[in-house]
Amino acid sequence: MERLNVYMAPLQGLTEAVFRNAFERHFGGVAAYYTPFVRREHGEVRRKDLRELAPERNRVGHLVPQLLAGTCEEACHIVEVIRDMGYREADLNMGCAFPMVVRRGKGCGILPFPEKVRELLRVAELYPDMAFSVKMRLGYETADECMRLLPLLNDTPLVRVAVHARTGLQQYKGECDREMFFRFAEACSHPVVYNGDVCTTDDILGLQQSGVALQGVMIGRGLLAAPWLAAEWRDGEVWTREHRMDALRAFHAALFDGYEQQLEGGEKQLLTKMKAFWEYILPDGDRKCRKRIHKAQRVADYTAAVFQLLQPD
Repeated sequence: MERLNVYMAPLQGLTEAVFRNAFERHFGGVAAYYTPFVRREHGEVRRKDLRELAPERNRVGHLVPQLLAGTCEEACHIVEVIRDMGYREADLNMGCAFPMVVRRGKGCGILPFPEKVRELLRVAELYPDMAFSVKMRLGYETADECMRLLPLLNDTPLVRVAVHARTGLQQYKGECDREMFFRFAEACSHPVVYNGDVCTTDDILGLQQSGVALQGVMIGRGLLAAPWLAAEWRDGEVWTREHRMDALRAFHAALFDGYEQQLEGGEKQLLTKMKAFWEYILPDGDRKCRKRIHKAQRVADYTAAVFQLLQPD
């Protein structure tokens, strides 16, 4: 049986070009990396997003820009820009549950409104030279909203549909509703990708053996916590702790060096950026070392704590 693909879900402010490049080099196993949101502000695509999308800054095999838009017109504007940059694939986000996004009728805030979803999806028909996917949730208020949207999705040319198996109101809390997800996946005419609480290779195997045909799994927080997960799944082999720590040290060094070169705010900004990753990476690591990392006010103290944490047994 062919193994499910692993797609990297975007985490805003974290899975940027520096992160993706370092991850691809030292871990890999990811079929495609989805970018944090590409969006408009004051009528124009954000310059920061365009810098992150610049082809010369990205050294991964397959990068998919993820668009955050509430209307077809807004999505078309973004598509025109990224197409001029050479991209021929884009993802329409209908899954973000951040309240500010939802209030603006974007992300999963659009899911209760089928006519607005229909209008947004029209962008896929207006650009036949582009491949489009959708990342969504089961619904915003109730999990069965996805079933009401299924005819619209099935009638739209899409290369895949990734579904986070929670509602928007749940955000990242509570149980995933896999029963509703499987109902959706069986009725969807497009390749379907599962997203939500995938943390181990056994989790992926369980989905592969579910009896429902899936194209892959999309993993965000799970890949930050255990960056070797996708490679172990791809290779069918569990890495030794020494292998994991060697790769994690090299990955951290590449991440640190990349942001040290890119950021212009000095030591404080660099530490703030790096500490954010330790909200996710190696959650079972030594608590004292992790505490020292978060309390560090100087780069020297930070690097000493990381060095101690990542030492092999």
